[in-house]
This record gives sequence, C-alpha cells and structure tokens, in this order.
Amino acid sequence: MKNIAIIPARGGSKRIPRKNIKDFLGKPIIAYSIEAALHSGLFEEVMVSTDDEEIAAVAKKYGASVPFLRSSATSDDFATTAAVLTEVLKDYAAAGGNFVYGCCLYPTAPLVKIPSIKEAFELMTSQQYNTVLPVLRYSYPIWRSLKMEGDKVLMNWPEHRLSRSQDLPASFHDAGQFYWFNVKAFMEKQELFTNNTGAIELSELEVQDIDNLSDWKLAELKYNLIATEGIKDE
Repeated sequence: MKNIAIIPARGGSKRIPRKNIKDFLGKPIIAYSIEAALHSGLFEEVMVSTDDEEIAAVAKKYGASVPFLRSSATSDDFATTAAVLTEVLKDYAAAGGNFVYGCCLYPTAPLVKIPSIKEAFELMTSQQYNTVLPVLRYSYPIWRSLKMEGDKVLMNWPEHRLSRSQDLPASFHDAGQFYWFNVKAFMEKQELFTNNTGAIELSELEVQDIDNLSDWKLAELKYNLIATEGIKDE
C-alpha cells in the first residue's frame, strides 16, 4: 500500500512573514511536520510542495523530498489546499508515481502526534472513509453563542436562551493539523471534506491555530508542557 505525505508550504505568508520556516523552539517549524511523517513509518514518500527555494532547501535538510516547485497558479493567496494536492498528485502520476492514500500534513503543526496520524489512518482504512481529519471540541456550546450588532448583543439561536449547556449537543472544529484521504476518491471530486469523512478527537492541549505571534507563543508553551508531561509521541 503506497502512501504519500504532502506538506504544502508556500513562501508568501503574510501575517507571520516566513512563517513556514520560522524558528520554533530551536528549529524551523516545518521540521516538526516532516519529522512526524518520516518517523511514523507510514509513508513511502514525504514531500514538500512549495514555490520557495529557501523553504525547499530547509525541507530537504530535514529529510523531505522536493521533486518539483509549485506552479504560480497554486502559489497565490487564493489557491486552495485541494488545488495544491491535485497538482502534486498529477505531477507524480505523470512521472509514474501513483499512491493509494495521501496525507496533507500542514507545515505549522508542531503539536501533531505520530499516534494521532496512525489512529486517523487506521480509522480511514478500517471504515473505508474518503477522508479523516482530527477535530477539537468547542469548549462552550455554539448553540448559546452570541452576535454583536454595534454594541448590542443578541443570541445566534434565541431558542436556546434557557437551554442548559449540558443538554446541548457537542460541536467540533477542524484541528488544522492534517487530512488523510483516499487518493482515487479525492481525485474524482477534489474535495477534502465529503459526506464520507471521519474524524478523531484531540484535546485542547494538542491543538493550537497559529495566525499571529501570540498564537505562536501559546503553541510553544503547549509544546513544552506536552514534552514535560512526556506525552508527545508514545
């Protein structure tokens, strides 16, 4: 069974310049995703899709392959992850490289755990899902969320004004770490979220969206806490 890990890392990050290779506790942040993929033992190929020569050099240093650079069409602010994956898979196929399963592993996911990658893969293959992703539970029921109109506050779902939090169903959001996918199913629709998608649940300690420098510091704090607790990988 041939699996490929695709790490999409373009050079034009805006909110945190050079985000994908910025130092995170002693090494470029992309190195954590590369090493997790390599050490998982699940992949015949671990590659980085980038339009940036410096990112390509860093990726190779940490053991990933960069067989080609990304096209301009998939390098701007509007290119979707699905478009990047499609381009990569087509380029490999043209060179005779075909895969059964793929994993899109994001380059700024230093908290990703190898057991989570393995658990998601086992779920996908055992249940025949098209895709599987890690999710995080909202800490407070979204059914009692609020909206602002100027300085006036209103409920999004006023019918739940008197509902007890514990009586409302749990809601989840994408943890933003990786997507496993069946390559054939993905190439047919070129969609990562389908009506045949499964998920594994992560804890709040394992997840941190990194959009600004405050997020970055929180991710470093979580990483150090996990390392102290000895629960990073095994």
